[in-house]
Amino acid sequence: MKDHKKRMKALFVELVKLQKYVIASDLKLLVIVEGRDAAGKDGTIKRITKHLSPRETIVVALGKPSDVQLREWYFQRYTSHLPISGQFVLFNRSWYNRAGVEKVMGFCSEKEYELFFNEVELFERMLADSGFIILKYYLDISKEEQESRLEDRRTDKLKQWKISPIDQQAIKYWQDYSDARNNMLEHTSFLTTPWFVVSADHKKHTRNALITHLLSQIDYEDKDQELLSFDDGLVYSATAVNASERLF
Repeated sequence: MKDHKKRMKALFVELVKLQKYVIASDLKLLVIVEGRDAAGKDGTIKRITKHLSPRETIVVALGKPSDVQLREWYFQRYTSHLPISGQFVLFNRSWYNRAGVEKVMGFCSEKEYELFFNEVELFERMLADSGFIILKYYLDISKEEQESRLEDRRTDKLKQWKISPIDQQAIKYWQDYSDARNNMLEHTSFLTTPWFVVSADHKKHTRNALITHLLSQIDYEDKDQELLSFDDGLVYSATAVNASERLF
């Protein structure tokens, strides 16, 4: 426990260093966090932002689109939330909703689904070419762990706010979500904006691993290379081989 807390504190210090560098260098840092229901997206993002400046750190967790937004270009509702120079923005779910929950639950048409894949690479390439630093993480958990966490939400009065109608369908549509995830990772892990998968069955290890990986991907001043050289194997590239051998 002491080792975990010591490492977590050291990672918090590195995150502050990173943010200072983002602000000083006018960087536009965007981190996308996706994953199954109950995969730990909220908790992971809370750890990342815990000691960061709330003015320059923004968490975006969009709700159900309005009637007006449903008539917009799909990516339009997300563009206003992109970071400006000096900002660190985290998306708790993102435009990849279309490739996951919208596909599985029938919230988009097959034509809209296919159009998404035609447009998303160009959209992200435009962002990267415009100077955005984009990191994409998919939190992957086992079916057993998801069932346990969803049951915990139902019984813990402090977690009632996390329960949604979609949660009730998560287990029922497990395989459909797996198929949608696999298709998304296969077709949207681009050279400029690749996907990284995080094995997320153990929350504390997940958070440490993701933060370590995030910090290792960006150059910033006074970086603790020794701290960030630790690799427990929980974060890996979404290659075809890794997807076939390691995904739940």
